[in-house]
Amino acid sequence: MASQQKTSRKAAGTQAAIRRPQARAANGRTHGGDASDDIGLDALVGHAGYAVRRFQLWIFQDFIKTLATVDIRPTQYSVMTVIGANPGLSQMAVAKRLGIERARLVHLLDSLEERDFVSRIPSATDRRSHALHLTGRGKTALAQFKRLAAEHERHVAEKIGKENRERLLQILACFT
Repeated sequence: MASQQKTSRKAAGTQAAIRRPQARAANGRTHGGDASDDIGLDALVGHAGYAVRRFQLWIFQDFIKTLATVDIRPTQYSVMTVIGANPGLSQMAVAKRLGIERARLVHLLDSLEERDFVSRIPSATDRRSHALHLTGRGKTALAQFKRLAAEHERHVAEKIGKENRERLLQILACFT
């Protein structure tokens, strides 16, 4: 019983730490923690780009960890989601919509095609283009990926708070 209480208190403390980041001094140092916390960030503390990048790193790490069992990366998930929502799009249209370099998208599509998630069908109207479709296996996989991605989004809400997550999405909507 005492062991369970100790574990519960530890879990509660961990959850509280996730919701409440450590207080930071004006120079960006945290109070307590590991040695890297003693390194000041100076002007970076006030830079939105730096904060967004650090949050992006956390987001990607959590996404990759949460979806590790299905071995899907954030960009692969994005590509499959857009193709699933818009069957028949060209590679160029997907690349442009997601802001992915064409050469990188070709590599991504090759890997998704090898896993039998995506098929490229020659376009009926443009011989230089391919229409992208999810395979039957890709549709099933995407449904599973979406369930796991929803779990990841719950982690984000736990990290920054549900209201802050919603506000963040509103702020960033002009970039999507």
